[in-house]
Amino acid sequence: MDHTKLCPCGSHVTLKECCLPYIQEDVMVPTAEKLMRSRFTAFYLHDAVYLFKTTHVSQKKYTNKSDILAWAQQNTWQKLEILNSTENTVEFKAYFLDENKTPQIHHEKSTFIHFQNNWFYVDGKFY
Repeated sequence: MDHTKLCPCGSHVTLKECCLPYIQEDVMVPTAEKLMRSRFTAFYLHDAVYLFKTTHVSQKKYTNKSDILAWAQQNTWQKLEILNSTENTVEFKAYFLDENKTPQIHHEKSTFIHFQNNWFYVDGKFY
């Protein structure tokens, strides 16, 4: 993986300077939007461990790392578009190609919670 290329989250800075520290180095994520961006990048990188780790404990019973990894790997993640962001919500569109290489858009308004000095994904409303 080339850490000097632009981050997949659309921030216009390198992966190494943007989402990688959150994903690989346990650096605390400062905002819900940055968590959303790092989670998109984790899907792009197929990092199910990070995605599971950043899911709030109240939601972990509904998912597991192998299902997350399968969904991340069966799709080709292309770009993230942030539509709106508040302190604890992020509305976004994630563009990807599904397993048949058909273009898809995942449009969601996600809710996050700041708990024990970290941000966690709670749930999302799909459009």
